[in-house]
Amino acid sequence: MSADRAAALSVRLEQAGPIPLDVRFSCARGELLALIGPSGSGKTTVLRSIAGLYRPEQGHVRADGEIWLDTRAGIDLSPQARRVGLVFQDYALFPHLSALDNVRLAMLQREEPERSRIASDILARVSLNGLEARRPDQLSGGQRQRVAIARALARDPRVLLLDEPFSAVDRATRDSLKDELASLHRSLEIPIVLVTHDLEEAQALADRMCVLDAGTTLQIGTPDEVRLRPSSARVARLMGQSNLVPAIVADDRHLLCCGARVAVTRLNGFSVGAHVTALLPPDGVALQPASGEDGNVLRGKLTEVQQIGDLAALSLNVDGATLRFRIAAREARERALKAGEALDVWLDPASIHLLRER
Repeated sequence: MSADRAAALSVRLEQAGPIPLDVRFSCARGELLALIGPSGSGKTTVLRSIAGLYRPEQGHVRADGEIWLDTRAGIDLSPQARRVGLVFQDYALFPHLSALDNVRLAMLQREEPERSRIASDILARVSLNGLEARRPDQLSGGQRQRVAIARALARDPRVLLLDEPFSAVDRATRDSLKDELASLHRSLEIPIVLVTHDLEEAQALADRMCVLDAGTTLQIGTPDEVRLRPSSARVARLMGQSNLVPAIVADDRHLLCCGARVAVTRLNGFSVGAHVTALLPPDGVALQPASGEDGNVLRGKLTEVQQIGDLAALSLNVDGATLRFRIAAREARERALKAGEALDVWLDPASIHLLRER
């Protein structure tokens, strides 16, 4: 990655309160970065700080080589001067204006008829051609969201900020909008920062994820890095990981966990004898030993078998620890799996990840 690409958006925000912040991240040109974390973790405050709608005690925001905020230097550009495209979760459209006029309003610096032509082109780009004359109350939730995105793009922004953009629509519409955002992302050469509480949404759309908790950046990485190699058990839990078990490092290749001696390929810097938390990702749990493997087999008792579409979600009690994983629903039916039965599972040594608690 070139220095120019890496420097497209750079953010550092710090303050003790009332909303604690200790946030640092960058977003490359053409990259989509998802901010994830529990309610109250500071995600929306970060977006508002980038947009100029909130001023932290200390901070620095640079976009496309321009300083938008530098509290030490006394620089704090207005929202209008920052050229940010911001999409709110409640759309924030003007109810008395048509879709076209809502978008035109973002381009007051342009003259007619150029303004209307560009607005029509952008509405067509988000699949709203033919609906230009409709007011927000004449549009579906998904269509209103598209108008909000079109209005954000009409500013020719240097940064696009999306605050829970799919939270107000139904599941089917959300899936359609996610596909459209993925397509839009591929066509835009600007940084995109997405705030979402939906982990599946973040993993499907983001190039990288930034995990926030209590206003602090805990980890930044690709979706797979954050999900499968979280920096702490705290991050793992925020990522929805439940297969976290206490373990002791037995030697340079083995752990003692779940009442068994388990092979592992990486100790993640921990020394022999260390008490750790082991993440056993569902991806690395199989119903039977892999071909040629006779180790890393744990025996437990099934406590739950739940069919979810084409998959079956299994919960297995192993020496007091609960392992959750999924298999094909067809395989569960063929094996006639049910709660109360004993079951052997195999752990992939390469998938096991050792963690500190915080």
